[in-house]
Amino acid sequence: MGFNIAIDGPAGAGKSTIAKAVAAKLGFIYVDTGAMYRALAVHFIRNGITAGEADKIAEALSGVSVSIVYEDGQQQVLLDGENVTGLLRTEDVGNMASATSIYGPVREKLLDLQRELAASADVIMDGRDIGTHVLPDAQLKIYLTATVKARALRRFKELSEKDSAADYEAIEKDIINRDHQDMNRAIAPLRQAEDAVYLDTSEMDIDQVIAEILRLYESRRAGA
Repeated sequence: MGFNIAIDGPAGAGKSTIAKAVAAKLGFIYVDTGAMYRALAVHFIRNGITAGEADKIAEALSGVSVSIVYEDGQQQVLLDGENVTGLLRTEDVGNMASATSIYGPVREKLLDLQRELAASADVIMDGRDIGTHVLPDAQLKIYLTATVKARALRRFKELSEKDSAADYEAIEKDIINRDHQDMNRAIAPLRQAEDAVYLDTSEMDIDQVIAEILRLYESRRAGA
């Protein structure tokens, strides 16, 4: 088993950005589990399936393939062989991914691939239930979070660079709704693992968060 770092936390906490940066510094493989769920969300949307149609979602999983490849050190997500990486960060896809990740068949579809990657290499993986469910034996677990206000403001700034019509209040409401959905789903809800380090980044910049995670990693390595 490689050295595994599991990062969990709510929407907008910066998990993916931080995990990618830490992976690059450590030479780890970054596995964006959220992107894998988003790829399935693209599949559901393309097939005209809504989030509440559990039976159709289960049927749509038959034969569909989600895989990860690396090009120039960057993760690319393939849906049935098509690179859909550029489609994964829209609000519609994000909301569909959050809503459909509650279903057991969806989670089981991706679980084996995630664990196989972690067993064979040093990986850093982020999501909602990595430390509690996907990689319960990870050597370092971090619960990365921030206040709703801080997360909404970060998302607003990010979207404003692309769309001048970005609505802060709508973004804040969406984050609150997604928190409730993620924390109250029946299967593998979002929660802090008992042995995870709680890291509130509300008053931290990216470099400070990265430095703290690297410090935690070195501490765990030294104690191994």
